[in-house]
Amino acid sequence: MSGTAINPPIETDILIVGAGPVGLFAVFELGLMDMRAHLVDILDKPGGQCAELYPEKPIYDIPAYPVISAQGLVDQLMAQIAPFDPQFHFGQMVTALTRREDGAFLVETDAGTHFLAKVVVIAAGGGSFQPKRPHIPTIEDYEGTSVFYSVRRMDDFAGERLVIVGGGDSAIDWALNLQPVAERVTIVHRRDQFRAAPDSVNKMRALVADGAMDFLIGQVSAIGGADGALQTLTVATGDGEVTIPATRVLPFFGLTMKLGPIADWGLNLEENLIPVSTETFQTSEPGIFAIGDINTYPGKLKLILSGFHEAALMAQAAKRIVSPEERIVFQYTTSSTKLQKKLGVA
Repeated sequence: MSGTAINPPIETDILIVGAGPVGLFAVFELGLMDMRAHLVDILDKPGGQCAELYPEKPIYDIPAYPVISAQGLVDQLMAQIAPFDPQFHFGQMVTALTRREDGAFLVETDAGTHFLAKVVVIAAGGGSFQPKRPHIPTIEDYEGTSVFYSVRRMDDFAGERLVIVGGGDSAIDWALNLQPVAERVTIVHRRDQFRAAPDSVNKMRALVADGAMDFLIGQVSAIGGADGALQTLTVATGDGEVTIPATRVLPFFGLTMKLGPIADWGLNLEENLIPVSTETFQTSEPGIFAIGDINTYPGKLKLILSGFHEAALMAQAAKRIVSPEERIVFQYTTSSTKLQKKLGVA
């Protein structure tokens, strides 16, 4: 472990790496079983990719919520875990992890924070992530002023001539959500087939057919403007090049995922994902668990609700490590006064 701690390490039952929705719900499941958690996240707030990349994007497959925004989901999770008083350490990345002879883990971040944890839970989504930049000359000159890789506030696109580049769920969903807000929305995709949900594609095609949205088959080849202020885009189509007016661009070419220091923790990896046991969601290293999008197992579905299930089973297994002498009695929150007292609802 690099460096020397000036202060004693922060002692905790569980250290959770990643404060996205799955990491947040893990706090709840662990708290019900009397385990205290600290969370480390490289971002400056809770919510992970949901809060960072698409806070206003609607989510339709969270149980009991016909629709909820990504930020709304994070807010509800934060309210749900409040009784357990989790401690957050934002703007930090775990850089070193070593196991002591007694089995506990010494963990260090790039901010010099040190932890001593009985269990480490990796809930880091896809690891560190960054949007893929399209190969368009000078695009970096417009990033942050006219070119954006995520939508933080829908109002930022109000009255703009918006071009969305891509054919996946993010591209089509944001085209539908921003169509009522922007002056005009144009989708540019290299072909007339999409990877997005069929229902969303059908809604997009209906808007195009009604003249409420534009669709171009081709690839953006040039940007026109000055001092970061976008004015036009040139699109290479099968019939040549066409120039269209544009003041904002949202390129959705996916994310580049990198595990970063996690790759050096001695875990068995499969294509930058962490294999786990589906009984406990423990990794190849005893005492280290992986839940959410960062893990892999037969039949894995990359859904938030799947991560919630994984967090529940992980907590059961973690309890056996944190309190090996304690008999685990499964209880329901609906009927257990003990659990209800923890939640402050008894």
